[in-house]
Amino acid sequence: METKKTFETPPRLPDRWSTSYISYWQPMLEEDQITSGYCWFDYSRNVCRIDGLFNPWSEKETGHRLWMSEIITVNQGLTRKVKIAYTKEQGTYQAVSLEDDVDACHQLLLAQDILIQNNATYAGSHTILGLETDAWTFIRQEKSPSTYYFEQSTNHLIRMVTGNPEQHASVRDFPSFNTQTIPDNIFRCDYTKV
Repeated sequence: METKKTFETPPRLPDRWSTSYISYWQPMLEEDQITSGYCWFDYSRNVCRIDGLFNPWSEKETGHRLWMSEIITVNQGLTRKVKIAYTKEQGTYQAVSLEDDVDACHQLLLAQDILIQNNATYAGSHTILGLETDAWTFIRQEKSPSTYYFEQSTNHLIRMVTGNPEQHASVRDFPSFNTQTIPDNIFRCDYTKV
């Protein structure tokens, strides 16, 4: 691990970005799952969307896996969750649409300046997914410690780790991070149809 810092202050995330993600745990315990999905963030429009299998989610306790698409529209103060349960019957998964949820929501799932808000400190240079990265660590009030890894000399997020990897930590990898324009239809949501 090198300690050469390429940013004097923690980076802000790009104004808009999207990526596939892989969600897993470190170390992986018996009940833990690895899942994946896709997310889109547009801070200029104050919206985000995440689609994928929910993790953590106990199939053993609930009897199903849960796929969810969540769109948060801060300007409207709302979030909508479209959910599908996947129940295994005789070795085959059956998909069952669940009722959508519409709830109040006044902030995006990941703030553009999360590192600055939480006084993140530089945690060295690491190779993640074959890329040289700068790591920044912080602790949010009453939360576990977090370390975010950005492709070196950029504000492109490559990995998020929440918790202590020596005990049990949530890991999110972002292997296809990009800042291309996000089409309007990605965030289209009719909050009246529930």
